Amino acid sequence: MDGRTDVELRQLRCLVAILDEGGFTDAAAVLGVSQAAVSRTLASLERALGVRLLRRTSRVVTPTATGLRVAAHARRVLGEVDSLVREVASGHTRLRIGYAWSALGRHTLAFQRQWAAQHSETDLQLVRVNSPSAGLAEGACDMAVVRRPLDDRRFDSALVGLERRLCALAADDPLARRRSVRLADLSGRTLLIDRRTGTTTPELWPPDARPATEETHDVDDWLTVIATGRGVGMTAEATAYQYPRPGVVYRPVRDAEPVAVRLVWWRDDPHPATQAVMELLTGLYRAQ
Repeated sequence: MDGRTDVELRQLRCLVAILDEGGFTDAAAVLGVSQAAVSRTLASLERALGVRLLRRTSRVVTPTATGLRVAAHARRVLGEVDSLVREVASGHTRLRIGYAWSALGRHTLAFQRQWAAQHSETDLQLVRVNSPSAGLAEGACDMAVVRRPLDDRRFDSALVGLERRLCALAADDPLARRRSVRLADLSGRTLLIDRRTGTTTPELWPPDARPATEETHDVDDWLTVIATGRGVGMTAEATAYQYPRPGVVYRPVRDAEPVAVRLVWWRDDPHPATQAVMELLTGLYRAQ
């Protein structure tokens, strides 16, 4: 025995119908089955759970204390299932877009507002997941915004924009007094990188001028270390808009290539709103 209890949705619907209709006869009519079928279904549920759920007399049916608890759970389960069916049948009423660090930067608010105005039938949710696919591979979102290429044939992607590459420094760092910096200015520093989701690697520098590196695993950790002056960071421009932090300043890196911003989705199961998202994001980045 593996300890599992096999409970079917039809059994839960039967229990709820009996309680809602006040008896087996009316429940049978609502469910479109015979009264005998209702009795058999309820009996099978009680056997599966090993408890009595209803007290039956010739005139009335009342739930046991356990029956009340089971019925409450049953209503929640059935509600979730019905919601799932409606969502799939309607072509998705929810859109989850994942991101690892900084969403859409300066465009985040405009994207949310324009989406709500133009596509009110589809609820938009931005989901932060610090993984290489920004939650797409994990099932946490329907599509994702990423700033590093995904070498995964399960996904399709489209370039929606470019962002400047910025250096993050402690506010009292001598370089913070400049309006911009160069890669060579950072070669003697300790560079904080996130190998899973970060946009910066030592390969941005020539082999003989690469900075020392130290790993971080989250944007909050990254900012905390930078504020102490123990290291510097390099990131996409969106991070500066998403995470202003006392003690940290951002300066453009004049000779560093911009960061490509891509929208990524499942190749074999794209969300119906994929094209609309792509067009809106591309328009926002083009207009900046």
